[in-house]
Amino acid sequence: MAEASRIDGKAAADDLRARIAAAVARLSARHGTAPGLAVVLVGEDPASQVYVRNKGIATRAAGMASFEHRLPATASEAEVLALVAALNADPAVDGILVQLPLPAGISAAAVTAAIDPAKDVDGFHPVNAGRLWGDGGGLVPCTPQGCMLLLRGARERLAGAEAVVLGRSQIVGKPMAALLLGADCTVTVAHSRSRDLPALCRRADILIAAVGRPEMVRGDWIRPGATVIDVGINRVAGADGRSRLVGDVAYAEAAAVAGAITPVPGGVGPMTIACLLRNTLLAAARRRGWGEAEA
Repeated sequence: MAEASRIDGKAAADDLRARIAAAVARLSARHGTAPGLAVVLVGEDPASQVYVRNKGIATRAAGMASFEHRLPATASEAEVLALVAALNADPAVDGILVQLPLPAGISAAAVTAAIDPAKDVDGFHPVNAGRLWGDGGGLVPCTPQGCMLLLRGARERLAGAEAVVLGRSQIVGKPMAALLLGADCTVTVAHSRSRDLPALCRRADILIAAVGRPEMVRGDWIRPGATVIDVGINRVAGADGRSRLVGDVAYAEAAAVAGAITPVPGGVGPMTIACLLRNTLLAAARRRGWGEAEA
Protein backbone atom coordinates (compact mmCIF):
# COMPACT_ATOMS: atom_id res chain seq x y z
CA MET A 1 0.00 0.00 0.00
CA ALA A 2 1.28 3.50 -0.88
CA GLU A 3 2.14 5.89 1.94
CA ALA A 4 -0.69 8.14 3.08
CA SER A 5 -1.11 11.54 1.53
CA ARG A 6 0.05 14.34 3.81
CA ILE A 7 -2.68 16.82 4.80
CA ASP A 8 -0.88 20.15 4.66
CA GLY A 9 -2.40 22.27 7.43
CA LYS A 10 -0.02 25.15 6.84
CA ALA A 11 -1.04 25.49 3.19
CA ALA A 12 -4.73 25.25 4.12
CA ALA A 13 -4.29 27.85 6.88
CA ASP A 14 -2.40 30.21 4.55
CA ASP A 15 -5.22 29.94 2.01
CA LEU A 16 -7.89 30.57 4.67
CA ARG A 17 -6.00 33.54 6.11
CA ALA A 18 -5.65 35.06 2.63
CA ARG A 19 -9.41 34.72 2.06
CA ILE A 20 -10.12 36.26 5.47
CA ALA A 21 -7.81 39.19 4.74
CA ALA A 22 -9.57 39.78 1.41
CA ALA A 23 -12.98 39.71 3.11
CA VAL A 24 -11.79 42.10 5.84
CA ALA A 25 -10.47 44.50 3.19
CA ARG A 26 -13.79 44.46 1.34
CA LEU A 27 -15.86 44.99 4.47
CA SER A 28 -13.54 47.65 5.89
CA ALA A 29 -13.68 49.61 2.62
CA ARG A 30 -17.46 49.32 2.52
CA HIS A 31 -18.19 50.15 6.16
CA GLY A 32 -15.19 52.24 7.19
CA THR A 33 -14.18 50.03 10.12
CA ALA A 34 -12.32 46.78 10.66
CA PRO A 35 -13.14 43.84 12.95
CA GLY A 36 -11.36 44.01 16.30
CA LEU A 37 -9.94 41.16 18.41
CA ALA A 38 -9.01 41.67 22.07
CA VAL A 39 -6.68 39.16 23.74
CA VAL A 40 -6.29 39.11 27.51
CA LEU A 41 -3.14 37.67 29.10
CA VAL A 42 -2.96 37.25 32.87
CA GLY A 43 0.46 36.46 34.29
CA GLU A 44 3.85 35.78 32.71
CA ASP A 45 3.53 32.21 31.40
CA PRO A 46 6.20 32.02 28.64
CA ALA A 47 4.20 29.80 26.29
CA SER A 48 1.12 32.01 26.69
CA GLN A 49 3.18 35.09 25.89
CA VAL A 50 4.31 33.48 22.62
CA TYR A 51 0.74 32.49 21.74
CA VAL A 52 -0.56 36.00 22.44
CA ARG A 53 2.21 37.60 20.37
CA ASN A 54 1.53 35.25 17.45
CA LYS A 55 -2.20 35.94 17.60
CA GLY A 56 -1.55 39.67 17.52
CA ILE A 57 0.70 39.33 14.48
CA ALA A 58 -1.88 37.19 12.65
CA THR A 59 -4.71 39.59 13.54
CA ARG A 60 -2.89 42.62 12.19
CA ALA A 61 -1.77 40.73 9.08
CA ALA A 62 -5.45 40.04 8.31
CA GLY A 63 -6.21 43.77 8.46
CA MET A 64 -8.03 43.56 11.78
CA ALA A 65 -7.57 45.74 14.85
CA SER A 66 -5.60 43.98 17.60
CA PHE A 67 -6.05 44.90 21.27
CA GLU A 68 -3.78 43.27 23.85
CA HIS A 69 -4.53 43.56 27.57
CA ARG A 70 -1.98 42.27 30.07
CA LEU A 71 -2.65 41.83 33.76
CA PRO A 72 -0.12 40.68 36.38
CA ALA A 73 -0.25 37.20 37.89
CA THR A 74 -1.37 38.87 41.12
CA ALA A 75 -4.57 40.17 39.48
CA SER A 76 -7.75 39.05 41.21
CA GLU A 77 -10.63 37.26 39.53
CA ALA A 78 -12.72 40.41 40.07
CA GLU A 79 -10.15 42.45 38.09
CA VAL A 80 -10.22 39.97 35.20
CA LEU A 81 -14.03 39.95 35.18
CA ALA A 82 -14.08 43.76 35.21
CA LEU A 83 -11.80 43.84 32.15
CA VAL A 84 -14.01 41.31 30.35
CA ALA A 85 -17.09 43.43 31.14
CA ALA A 86 -15.37 46.51 29.69
CA LEU A 87 -14.47 44.60 26.51
CA ASN A 88 -18.04 43.30 26.23
CA ALA A 89 -19.21 46.92 26.20
CA ASP A 90 -16.53 48.20 23.79
CA PRO A 91 -18.04 48.62 20.30
CA ALA A 92 -14.58 48.40 18.67
CA VAL A 93 -14.12 44.85 20.01
CA ASP A 94 -15.82 42.06 18.08
CA GLY A 95 -13.95 39.12 19.58
CA ILE A 96 -12.60 38.44 23.07
CA LEU A 97 -10.07 35.73 23.88
CA VAL A 98 -8.78 35.17 27.40
CA GLN A 99 -5.55 33.18 27.12
CA LEU A 100 -5.52 29.97 29.16
CA PRO A 101 -4.27 28.74 31.55
CA LEU A 102 -5.14 31.38 34.13
CA PRO A 103 -3.23 31.76 37.42
CA ALA A 104 -4.39 29.84 40.46
CA GLY A 105 -7.34 31.46 42.17
CA ILE A 106 -9.01 32.61 38.95
CA SER A 107 -11.80 30.39 37.64
CA ALA A 108 -11.51 29.79 33.92
CA ALA A 109 -15.17 28.72 33.87
CA ALA A 110 -16.30 31.96 35.51
CA VAL A 111 -14.23 34.10 33.15
CA THR A 112 -15.43 32.20 30.07
CA ALA A 113 -19.06 32.52 31.18
CA ALA A 114 -18.61 36.28 31.60
CA ILE A 115 -17.68 36.83 27.94
CA ASP A 116 -20.50 37.98 25.67
CA PRO A 117 -21.35 34.84 23.64
CA ALA A 118 -21.47 36.99 20.49
CA LYS A 119 -17.80 37.93 21.12
CA ASP A 120 -16.65 34.51 22.34
CA VAL A 121 -14.28 33.71 19.46
CA ASP A 122 -12.86 30.71 21.36
CA GLY A 123 -16.34 29.16 21.21
CA PHE A 124 -16.16 27.97 24.82
CA HIS A 125 -19.10 29.89 26.32
CA PRO A 126 -21.94 27.59 27.49
CA VAL A 127 -24.33 29.31 25.06
CA ASN A 128 -22.07 28.56 22.10
CA ALA A 129 -21.51 25.01 23.33
CA GLY A 130 -25.26 24.52 23.53
CA ARG A 131 -25.81 25.94 20.06
CA LEU A 132 -23.20 23.57 18.66
CA TRP A 133 -25.16 20.59 19.99
CA GLY A 134 -28.49 22.20 19.14
CA ASP A 135 -29.54 24.23 16.13
CA GLY A 136 -26.16 25.79 15.39
CA GLY A 137 -25.64 29.50 14.84
CA GLY A 138 -23.00 29.92 17.54
CA LEU A 139 -19.25 30.40 17.34
CA VAL A 140 -17.44 27.07 17.00
CA PRO A 141 -14.20 26.25 18.90
CA CYS A 142 -11.22 26.93 16.66
CA THR A 143 -9.30 23.64 16.76
CA PRO A 144 -12.29 21.37 15.98
CA GLN A 145 -13.39 23.84 13.31
CA GLY A 146 -9.93 23.61 11.73
CA CYS A 147 -10.06 19.81 11.86
CA MET A 148 -13.37 19.83 9.99
CA LEU A 149 -12.00 22.11 7.28
CA LEU A 150 -9.02 19.78 6.82
CA LEU A 151 -11.32 16.76 6.70
CA ARG A 152 -13.54 18.34 4.05
CA GLY A 153 -10.46 19.02 1.97
CA ALA A 154 -9.14 15.48 2.36
CA ARG A 155 -12.34 13.45 1.82
CA GLU A 156 -14.94 13.71 -0.91
CA ARG A 157 -17.72 12.62 1.42
CA LEU A 158 -18.15 12.66 5.19
CA ALA A 159 -21.78 11.49 5.44
CA GLY A 160 -22.01 7.87 6.53
CA ALA A 161 -18.35 7.62 7.56
CA GLU A 162 -17.53 5.98 10.87
CA ALA A 163 -15.57 8.46 12.99
CA VAL A 164 -13.73 7.81 16.24
CA VAL A 165 -12.68 10.74 18.45
CA LEU A 166 -9.96 9.90 20.97
CA GLY A 167 -10.43 12.36 23.82
CA ARG A 168 -13.48 13.95 25.44
CA SER A 169 -12.24 17.43 26.40
CA GLN A 170 -14.52 20.45 26.26
CA ILE A 171 -11.99 22.16 23.98
CA VAL A 172 -11.54 19.49 21.30
CA GLY A 173 -13.14 16.09 21.87
CA LYS A 174 -16.75 16.98 22.62
CA PRO A 175 -17.13 19.79 20.05
CA MET A 176 -15.38 17.60 17.47
CA ALA A 177 -17.97 14.89 18.05
CA ALA A 178 -20.78 17.42 17.61
CA LEU A 179 -19.34 18.68 14.32
CA LEU A 180 -18.91 15.16 12.98
CA LEU A 181 -22.48 14.29 13.93
CA GLY A 182 -23.58 17.44 12.14
CA ALA A 183 -21.79 16.16 9.05
CA ASP A 184 -23.82 12.90 9.27
CA CYS A 185 -20.93 10.72 10.47
CA THR A 186 -21.44 7.82 12.87
CA VAL A 187 -19.41 8.94 15.89
CA THR A 188 -17.73 7.11 18.77
CA VAL A 189 -16.01 9.11 21.52
CA ALA A 190 -13.28 7.09 23.20
CA HIS A 191 -11.30 8.03 26.31
CA SER A 192 -9.03 6.72 29.04
CA ARG A 193 -11.66 4.36 30.42
CA SER A 194 -12.77 2.96 27.07
CA ARG A 195 -12.09 -0.74 26.63
CA ASP A 196 -9.78 -1.95 23.85
CA LEU A 197 -8.88 1.39 22.28
CA PRO A 198 -6.93 -0.21 19.41
CA ALA A 199 -10.02 -2.16 18.31
CA LEU A 200 -12.20 0.94 18.49
CA CYS A 201 -9.72 2.89 16.36
CA ARG A 202 -9.52 0.15 13.74
CA ARG A 203 -13.21 0.70 12.99
CA ALA A 204 -12.66 4.31 12.03
CA ASP A 205 -12.84 5.73 8.53
CA ILE A 206 -11.96 9.00 10.29
CA LEU A 207 -9.76 9.03 13.38
CA ILE A 208 -9.31 12.19 15.47
CA ALA A 209 -6.54 11.85 18.07
CA ALA A 210 -6.72 14.44 20.87
CA VAL A 211 -5.46 12.80 24.05
CA GLY A 212 -2.17 14.59 24.77
CA ARG A 213 -0.06 11.41 24.94
CA PRO A 214 2.99 11.29 22.66
CA GLU A 215 2.62 8.76 19.82
CA MET A 216 0.05 6.71 21.70
CA VAL A 217 -1.76 5.69 18.52
CA ARG A 218 0.32 3.07 16.72
CA GLY A 219 0.23 2.01 13.12
CA ASP A 220 -1.66 -1.21 13.86
CA TRP A 221 -4.48 0.89 15.38
CA ILE A 222 -5.24 2.41 11.96
CA ARG A 223 -7.78 1.07 9.51
CA PRO A 224 -6.22 0.83 6.04
CA GLY A 225 -7.11 3.93 4.03
CA ALA A 226 -8.44 5.89 7.03
CA THR A 227 -8.14 9.65 7.35
CA VAL A 228 -6.17 10.53 10.50
CA ILE A 229 -6.28 13.98 12.11
CA ASP A 230 -3.64 14.32 14.84
CA VAL A 231 -4.47 17.16 17.23
CA GLY A 232 -1.70 16.34 19.71
CA ILE A 233 1.30 18.62 20.22
CA ASN A 234 3.78 17.00 22.60
CA ARG A 235 7.39 17.97 23.26
CA VAL A 236 9.69 14.98 23.78
CA ALA A 237 13.44 14.48 24.06
CA GLY A 238 15.09 13.28 20.86
CA ALA A 239 17.97 10.82 20.54
CA ASP A 240 20.40 13.76 20.28
CA GLY A 241 19.10 15.25 23.53
CA ARG A 242 17.22 18.03 21.79
CA SER A 243 13.47 18.31 22.20
CA ARG A 244 11.15 17.81 19.27
CA LEU A 245 7.41 18.02 18.66
CA VAL A 246 5.37 14.89 18.06
CA GLY A 247 1.66 14.22 17.89
CA ASP A 248 -0.57 11.68 19.59
CA VAL A 249 -0.08 9.40 16.56
CA ALA A 250 3.13 7.54 15.64
CA TYR A 251 3.33 9.30 12.28
CA ALA A 252 5.64 6.99 10.32
CA GLU A 253 3.76 3.87 11.37
CA ALA A 254 0.34 5.40 10.71
CA ALA A 255 1.36 6.90 7.35
CA ALA A 256 2.19 3.41 6.11
CA VAL A 257 -1.45 2.37 6.64
CA ALA A 258 -3.67 5.45 6.45
CA GLY A 259 -5.06 7.07 3.34
CA ALA A 260 -4.39 10.62 4.54
CA ILE A 261 -2.82 12.03 7.71
CA THR A 262 -1.88 15.36 9.29
CA PRO A 263 1.74 15.86 10.35
CA VAL A 264 2.93 17.40 13.62
CA PRO A 265 3.97 20.15 13.34
CA GLY A 266 2.32 21.60 10.25
CA GLY A 267 -1.08 19.96 10.50
CA VAL A 268 -3.88 21.09 12.79
CA GLY A 269 -1.85 23.76 14.63
CA PRO A 270 -1.78 26.43 11.89
CA MET A 271 -5.52 26.01 11.35
CA THR A 272 -6.34 27.00 14.94
CA ILE A 273 -5.18 30.62 14.60
CA ALA A 274 -6.69 30.83 11.10
CA CYS A 275 -10.06 29.76 12.51
CA LEU A 276 -9.70 32.30 15.34
CA LEU A 277 -9.50 34.98 12.65
CA ARG A 278 -12.45 33.37 10.86
CA ASN A 279 -14.52 33.52 14.06
CA THR A 280 -13.57 37.17 14.60
CA LEU A 281 -14.69 38.04 11.07
CA LEU A 282 -17.93 36.12 11.55
CA ALA A 283 -18.59 37.74 14.94
CA ALA A 284 -17.99 41.20 13.49
CA ALA A 285 -20.32 40.58 10.55
CA ARG A 286 -23.11 39.36 12.82
CA ARG A 287 -22.72 42.08 15.45
CA ARG A 288 -22.45 44.92 12.97
CA GLY A 289 -25.23 43.76 10.67
CA TRP A 290 -22.92 43.08 7.73
CA GLY A 291 -24.56 39.74 6.95
CA GLU A 292 -22.73 36.42 6.87
CA ALA A 293 -19.16 37.19 5.82
CA GLU A 294 -17.68 34.66 3.41
CA ALA A 295 -14.10 33.52 3.94
